[in-house]
Amino acid sequence: MEWASLAGMLLGTDELQHRVARSGAWLFAIGLVTGFWVALVVTEKVVVPIPRLALAAHLNGLLGGLWLIAVAATLDRLRYGLAGRTRLAIFVVIATWGNWLLTLIASILGVRGLEYTDDMRNNAVAILLDIFVVLPSLVAAFVWAWGFRGPSRPRSELPH
Repeated sequence: MEWASLAGMLLGTDELQHRVARSGAWLFAIGLVTGFWVALVVTEKVVVPIPRLALAAHLNGLLGGLWLIAVAATLDRLRYGLAGRTRLAIFVVIATWGNWLLTLIASILGVRGLEYTDDMRNNAVAILLDIFVVLPSLVAAFVWAWGFRGPSRPRSELPH
């Protein structure tokens, strides 16, 4: 039995929504705290090669937190069963937290990670972004959107 199915059986929809929303609230809070990093970089108290990446990390935390809260608020409206909702939640949590963390690391290292180059640090960030941000974000976004087709599953059909 796969992990998402097992987690789906252990958690009800309400508990899953609560955990995803809590993750979103914490990511939003961490995104706000990352604003201190932005202030240090923008005022040149800390000099980094690519200052705008600090701002990107800050915004990734805020927007990622909001995406998690949006997914949490809509989980019970999707046509998926609890195991499918759990898998979606896992993908969104990995993508959003990974996006914030990897962009923060990239801002500290002074690498973009948006393309593969001859810089080993850049390439490490690039592969981690591909694995933990790009692929999970694309999968999650399309799975989330696809889950809204047709009517949602009645609550009576959902295991609690």
